[in-house]
Amino acid sequence: MCGIAGIVSWDKPPDVAAAKRMADAIRHRGPDANGMWSQGPAVLVHRRLSVIDLSADANQPMIDPESGLVIVFNGEIYNFHAIRRDLEQRGVNFLTDGDTEVLLKSYREWGSGCLDRLDGMFAFAIWDPGRRRLFAARDPFGEKPFFYWVSPAGDFVFASELKSLLEVPEVPRRIDPRGLAQFLSINYLLSPTSILADVKKLEPAHYLRFERDGGCRIQRYWDLAAGFHDKARYRDFGEAADALREIIDRSVSDRMVSDVPLGAFLSGGVDSSSIVASMVSQGDPGNVKTFSAGFREKTYSELPQARESAGHLGVDHHETIVHGNIQDDFANMVAAADEPFADSSMIPMYYLAEFARRQVTVALSGDGADELFLGYETFVADKLARWIRRVPGFVTDAMSRAASVLVPTTHDKVSFDYKLKHFLKGAGMPEARAHYEWRLIRDAVEMEQLLEPAWHKELTGYDPFEAFASHDAEVAGCHLLDRASYVDIKTWLVDDILVKVDRSTMAHSLEARVPFLNRTIAEFAAGLPVAYKLKGFDKKRILKTSQADRLPLHVLQRKKAGFNAPVSHWLVKELRGEIEHIIDNGSGIFRSEAVRSLLQRHVAKAEDGGLKLFGILNFELWHANL
Repeated sequence: MCGIAGIVSWDKPPDVAAAKRMADAIRHRGPDANGMWSQGPAVLVHRRLSVIDLSADANQPMIDPESGLVIVFNGEIYNFHAIRRDLEQRGVNFLTDGDTEVLLKSYREWGSGCLDRLDGMFAFAIWDPGRRRLFAARDPFGEKPFFYWVSPAGDFVFASELKSLLEVPEVPRRIDPRGLAQFLSINYLLSPTSILADVKKLEPAHYLRFERDGGCRIQRYWDLAAGFHDKARYRDFGEAADALREIIDRSVSDRMVSDVPLGAFLSGGVDSSSIVASMVSQGDPGNVKTFSAGFREKTYSELPQARESAGHLGVDHHETIVHGNIQDDFANMVAAADEPFADSSMIPMYYLAEFARRQVTVALSGDGADELFLGYETFVADKLARWIRRVPGFVTDAMSRAASVLVPTTHDKVSFDYKLKHFLKGAGMPEARAHYEWRLIRDAVEMEQLLEPAWHKELTGYDPFEAFASHDAEVAGCHLLDRASYVDIKTWLVDDILVKVDRSTMAHSLEARVPFLNRTIAEFAAGLPVAYKLKGFDKKRILKTSQADRLPLHVLQRKKAGFNAPVSHWLVKELRGEIEHIIDNGSGIFRSEAVRSLLQRHVAKAEDGGLKLFGILNFELWHANL
């Protein structure tokens, strides 16, 4: 796991000093080694977190002596041993024992076709001095980030993080209205958009070629949508469940290869418990280290459940409680997120990563299962809404208004009142729009009330739902829940869940690996009948069945809790001073009276404005350091 950056400059020598600053800005991603290579129009830099082949021979940038190709690589290729054997049979020789050289020589041998052979998480760039071409690619799900900027003169700058990119003085810092609209709507940003108008993100499962004459050309190399259209055939549900357990075990085994200490995150839910159970099945349970984080606010803490799962599996379990001085660390979390990012679950994830890093350098995570196997309440809401749509619209409108008045507001974790009000608001909408509504933080009317007129004018005419609708269209004709799953994989998973995991862990130089996210498992899940994943209200049905002889029934039937932080409570107490300060000392983007009114309603429990206020606070702290 590492940090990468580079510059390609055609008409003048690349700014080597800026490249060094770019590397320094992402030191946390790779504290073990620092490398730079520069020749002709290109300079590449690398920060290394040593995980596979700890020798200095595996440091980067790495040069292929035969072709002159130079690579900087962030991530892990889990099947590199198999690829290496294939290359050796073709007469390729190796000087190191790691995956970087395998990736470099795979590209030399097969060009962009090497991407079809990789099982891994990665963002990498390869400079070809003979063709004067930069080739870069990002893994199928976007586990590893890749930001880039093409200058008006046609130069190219890239980095693992936005803060690294901004070490190049020429990179503009103008806020992108589309990015701002996305963030205010859903509390995160959607690839390829970034918060800066001129900076883009390479989308998952895409590669780019950058040349002087051809410019920047981008191509998709893998498409999960095809799996939803082409359903697999199984003799019965049990056969499919057995197949799932087998491919999970294989993925976990591949992700346990490490030359440094390795453990796993454990929440006590079925996703992380399934990963740990697989680890236990492949070795001594006492050698499996697991880590959990909880809160003093008991409705938000999952420590008892994690402790119970750990006891059943017999692992070496460790836990920590998030302390109450969140205001002391919040600025560091905002900086670690790199862009405005207001998913409250990043807070416990940040502390959990810090805690786990004291003992391990690699941790396996259960992320991805909810999107693949229909584990969210929003999927149940999609089903229920089909029935609600048979009721006249004026009835659901009246129910929504009544709920907003009669159901008391609480600040509890994903409370009943919050879910009910959100559900009724979206239930009468068209299917794709309703699924978007379940994730919506702030609608267009609230946006207009919040923003200063000049900024609202900048955002007028753009609806972030357009991005969701375009993904929905890729699986047109599929079952409603297949479409919802695909949309969540392309949006929520890529740009929220995996951003949280990457930024939180890398802030502490910890590598996170996500076994559910390989192509085999994803294509398997996409090809399943919907009823194998969600039948009635039984979510992740096939995943739970696949683990039935490994996990106790109460773990398999445990209601999903989520990894949220009690920000609604904190905004009344610990973080209230922070939000009050920015009301009159902010960026000038938000109307002070609108933020003040929202805070007052939140404190009085007239409205749960926690996620809205959290987003504003996050943005303002980020903007103050832009």
